[in-house]
Amino acid sequence: MQKGLFSLLASRRFGPFFFTQFLGAFNDNVFRQALILLIASGVVSTVSVNTLNNVALALFIVPFFLFSALAGQVADKYDKATLVRKIKMVEVFIMSAAAVGFFFDGVYFLLAVLFCMGLQSTFFGPIKYSIIPQHLTDKELVSGNALVEMGTFLAILLGSISGVLLKMDGVGDGVVAMTVVGLALLGYLAARGIPAAPAADASIKINWNLWKETWHIVGYAREVKSVWMCVLAISWFWFMGAAYTTQLKVYVDDYLFGTDGLYALLLGTFSVGIGLGSFLCEKLSGKRVELGLVPLGSIGLSVFGIDLFFSYAGLASVDPVMNSAIGIASFLQQAGGYRVLLDLLGIGVFGGFYIVPLFAFIQHRANPKHLSRIIAANNILNALLMVLSAVAGIVLIGLLELTVPQFFLALALTNILVASYIYTVVPEFLIRLLVWMLTHTMYRVKHTGMDNIPDEGPCMLVCNHVSYVDALLLGGAIRRPVRFVMFKPIYDMPLLNYIFRTGKTIPIDSKTRNPEIYRQAFERIREELAAGEVVCIFPEGRLTEDGEIDEFRAGIEKIVSDSPVPVIPMALSGLWGSFFSHKGGKALTRLPRRFWSRIKLAVGTGVPPQDVQASDLRERVLALRERP
Repeated sequence: MQKGLFSLLASRRFGPFFFTQFLGAFNDNVFRQALILLIASGVVSTVSVNTLNNVALALFIVPFFLFSALAGQVADKYDKATLVRKIKMVEVFIMSAAAVGFFFDGVYFLLAVLFCMGLQSTFFGPIKYSIIPQHLTDKELVSGNALVEMGTFLAILLGSISGVLLKMDGVGDGVVAMTVVGLALLGYLAARGIPAAPAADASIKINWNLWKETWHIVGYAREVKSVWMCVLAISWFWFMGAAYTTQLKVYVDDYLFGTDGLYALLLGTFSVGIGLGSFLCEKLSGKRVELGLVPLGSIGLSVFGIDLFFSYAGLASVDPVMNSAIGIASFLQQAGGYRVLLDLLGIGVFGGFYIVPLFAFIQHRANPKHLSRIIAANNILNALLMVLSAVAGIVLIGLLELTVPQFFLALALTNILVASYIYTVVPEFLIRLLVWMLTHTMYRVKHTGMDNIPDEGPCMLVCNHVSYVDALLLGGAIRRPVRFVMFKPIYDMPLLNYIFRTGKTIPIDSKTRNPEIYRQAFERIREELAAGEVVCIFPEGRLTEDGEIDEFRAGIEKIVSDSPVPVIPMALSGLWGSFFSHKGGKALTRLPRRFWSRIKLAVGTGVPPQDVQASDLRERVLALRERP
């Protein structure tokens, strides 16, 4: 029986860590919101409230720039569970100091404490995402990251609300003090339940030249292009998130003329949206690292971001009531009120689709020895993009005099440009989106024997050839990137050609008809296998005309004789009779009649290179296939 998403919370492998990070995020926001309200109360009369708020933000972010390089090294060098417990104990001392500061309304002292909190978060950050793949299987990565993102944003929301409530009139500073200390103690107790997470690379020699080490860890992140693009995509998400959350209060006050209650509703809707998107991401991905959801998330972020601008049109004529701000009920009664709410919810939901697979992909594809340092590099870029987000707000709103709705529109349009760049550099995202859409509209794909495909090292895959989308379905099912060998007339088909080229498909033709293409194909195959890649070939050489499996050609024997690697047989069942098959005439010439039909991919055990024979491989594929 398949376990649900929340079953991980009951597991010692994940539950204690989840509650540790949830309580930490909750406590951070209780403290920060209480401090913001203390500053707003005018306790410090010599410095403006706006200046102190900007100083507070800077003090929290600066440690990420200064110490992330050190934090990444420490996280890779030592047991992460031990580190978490030490970090949470430090948090207890930090919050004890914060309690003293709140009791005496010591704003400057609390700002120093805020810096210490930023420092603590800096060291926790690389551990937060690098410990997950140590305790969870590949099939659990998406679920784990979905829960972490959902928990983090809900903790931010609940912590912010709690911070406001605790600083309301009638609530003593002693209550705030006890709350932050109590939450820190609970976080430490939760951390004690985290199982051991051995060092990724205990041989690391700490480089105390943090400037040089910063560039060094960025280099680790750039080793794999797809990982680096994921890092940049995550940082862009932080840019957008910071822009929305920073300007949302101004949007409510100056454009919607709303109360603090309305602001809390819109902020809460945005945060709940991200949590909901993270939850749905786990469901839609089928518990796999599904990159196809990332461009889908990008599309949603831009669509709802653009609509947020137009939804304001229905509210633009509204003037504030004399000495009275607009509350939640009045706002929702206006034309466009629910539309604004829905847009913010949509931005949050698609933000969840966007962010969860990116972290899971980094955890899956990055070198485990460098993972914490790669996360640390990502944290540096996140902090940088948050600062740039504030600068963008100052320039576009302050200097160029854009309205906040126009700023949100510019943000959504810029997201289209950023996404286009990332997906052009790493087309795997778009290919996976196409596969995901295909497998969630026309087909339901069941996989068996996927563990027979090795996680590392070169190998050959052989499969029967039923339809024009065989390669897409296989590429979407197999965890590793696959280099497909494709009959050149199929390779050259419009639209499919772009997909095949971007996916580094190897075109092949008959030796008699096009000897140069034939020679180049075998040379490419040799190079890809030598580089440790997975190569897939359809040994029939063409699509089946009758649903049966034709004779396997001897090309597979030639490949293995040149490059001795294991060969893994696979079989596709259920595609005969589809729009993309030749049943009843040429493929693609009839209207689709089947939607969401069942497809099965069965993977057999590998055949050693010395035992590879085309006829034997055909028999193995026949045994795996379910007859049409």
